[in-house]
Amino acid sequence: MSINNLIIAVIAIIAAPIVGGLLTGIDRKITARMQNRFGPPLLQPFYDFFKLLGKQGIAVNQTQMVYVMGHLFFAVGAFVMLVLKQDLLMLMFILAFSAVSLIMGAMSVRSPYSKIGAQREIMQMMAYEPVLLLMVVGVYKTTGSFMISEIFAHERPLLFSLPLVFLAFLYVLTIKLRKSPFDFSTSHHGHQELIKGLTTEFSGTQLALIELTHWFDLVLLLGLITLFFAQPIWVGILIALASYFCEIVIDNISARVTWQWMVKVTWVAGIGAALVNIVWMYLI
Repeated sequence: MSINNLIIAVIAIIAAPIVGGLLTGIDRKITARMQNRFGPPLLQPFYDFFKLLGKQGIAVNQTQMVYVMGHLFFAVGAFVMLVLKQDLLMLMFILAFSAVSLIMGAMSVRSPYSKIGAQREIMQMMAYEPVLLLMVVGVYKTTGSFMISEIFAHERPLLFSLPLVFLAFLYVLTIKLRKSPFDFSTSHHGHQELIKGLTTEFSGTQLALIELTHWFDLVLLLGLITLFFAQPIWVGILIALASYFCEIVIDNISARVTWQWMVKVTWVAGIGAALVNIVWMYLI
């Protein structure tokens, strides 16, 4: 890695949690307004993060922190690959390893709520991972390369060639962000039957690092949206922010569905739409 790339990577690693935390704060503000509440301060996610860092950590077993660190490091690695415009396929695999690390951490304890959350997270991965892989296939068919640098250099926005793939990605984005109606594994709504299932047995520093990882994931996923309209980049950023606003709206107007419905509809609608788009590209 060159010195310039190293500097860019360091700046991105510092900036991503700031952007992710602000977006989370905006999410809470918009959600509160939709529910006719004033809502917490915009910087409340940062207050919560530092408060968690200061709390006494209570680990159920010694491997919990290892899995949490793996969850964070893989997410940071995937984000750095996006920033440095590296291999998109490898990025997806690293991102999957990040999710698996959190699942392993939840499964390493005896809590039934934690294990139920981990099992539901596995179901969510089974739903969205095929769509993400088909998205990579569609990008390769369009640009002839897995390299993100080639995607940014492509003369025609990917959105024009992959409209159905883009819609399928937006659909699974709701699952990936764990928002209603697909917040099965770690719900943030108090009226639902499983609250924080996946992260039930994490506390203190561990929970803070999980939240930090979520901020990296959020910025990474919005960055992937910009790939569909990379030229000019500001248009892609606006589309990504508009997509995130739509996710917030969906989160507040949707009731949770069953995991069977999620997997079935995602495989039929999400994978179906992506496959139709890719087959159509081969035929024309």
